[in-house]
Amino acid sequence: MTELSTIYKLSLIAVTCFIQACSSSCPVLECWFVQEKAGRGGGLTGATTQEKSLLHIRTDGQNDESQRAPKDINPERVYSVIDPAGTLCHRSLNPPRGSVTKPQCEINPFLPQPSSLDWVSSLTESGLSPVYLQAEWFSSAFQGLNEQLGISTITRSPTGSKEHSVILSVTTKTVSVKSRLGEPVQLDCGFWINPSSPLYGAGFAVEWRYQFRGRGRLILAYDGKTDRLADTQEEGATLDFDALHEKGNASLLLQEAKVLHSGTYICTVYLPHLLAQVALDLEIEEPPSLSIHPSTLPLAVPGQTINVQCEASGFAPLPVEFSWEIKGADGKSKTLDSFSVTGHRQAWDRTFSQTSRLEIDTSKLDLGRGGELTCVAAHAGGTRRTSVTLNVIVFEGTRLVGCSEHLGELTTDLLWMLASSHLSVSS
Repeated sequence: MTELSTIYKLSLIAVTCFIQACSSSCPVLECWFVQEKAGRGGGLTGATTQEKSLLHIRTDGQNDESQRAPKDINPERVYSVIDPAGTLCHRSLNPPRGSVTKPQCEINPFLPQPSSLDWVSSLTESGLSPVYLQAEWFSSAFQGLNEQLGISTITRSPTGSKEHSVILSVTTKTVSVKSRLGEPVQLDCGFWINPSSPLYGAGFAVEWRYQFRGRGRLILAYDGKTDRLADTQEEGATLDFDALHEKGNASLLLQEAKVLHSGTYICTVYLPHLLAQVALDLEIEEPPSLSIHPSTLPLAVPGQTINVQCEASGFAPLPVEFSWEIKGADGKSKTLDSFSVTGHRQAWDRTFSQTSRLEIDTSKLDLGRGGELTCVAAHAGGTRRTSVTLNVIVFEGTRLVGCSEHLGELTTDLLWMLASSHLSVSS
């Protein structure tokens, strides 16, 4: 097979800014510098230390000497970061001056090393460690305001220098995604490789993993150098391979959202000896379908107790909150609290169902000849309501009065009760 590095070239020279900022100014980011603490013998203790640091973001090599470090930041932890793509200049990383809410940022020392994963090993099959790797390397993670953006970068700095150059950046514009059942879902992930780096054109690999409550699985893995997908690809998950090679678009496409898709997704991009990753949360939110049983309520008389139940089905995730209300002929609504809720049940598709049971004592409700009974189910995916008509016949002296079309619904037992009471019925 022809070396794909001569075919794809990722066309990223043309994509000079994967996510261009609306403002031409780049931020000065407050960041936590986190590293493992060294022991007395020179080894690592496993404990970590964190220090405040400052990152002056620029798109070129021109240094702004006018910017100084605050008194609470060690000058040794003030860095210049050159990002030719301008990804770190996004507006969500550059809040207005005086803003209380700040972007999140963490920087860590990074050790380049080869990977033994089947879909990555081709990137370092020569077994040689390039001289280019003999430098200081750092991994940084950023999250913009309001979860607009998530970025992970790998930067390189000549030994002893405080000027870092972004070599690889991985970005997502969908840090948190919500979807309805059955809909197609796109989980955004894009990457940029510095064209001035010797690693540009040396091949790449992309991996998507899923995690939920401590468990994980591989969704999809692709070796871009050999143009091969791993055999473990999950059904219904794919990439746009043309966009991947031409634009660095590694977004995961899920053809049909299912409850089992809810969880955290990790997009990892590999270069020879390097990797960067971003995490995204997907929540499948499907509101319930409601039904009241019985669907037609029997005609009631004052003092009679009526039992009604409302079933919420096909929803995800938990919980759902039930409430009941009744609107009288005067248009006024009353909240009913004499109801109970069963435990939830889970269907084959992992959606849930739950039932609320209501007991209505007509002697305690001043409804006249009836009203509209409504079951309400509040859920993260949306609030749903369903209603049924409640008809009550009332006494006027020794006469029982009700709507003529409903008096025919009187049961044999109720007619016997009326006869025993020497009551007459009229419409």
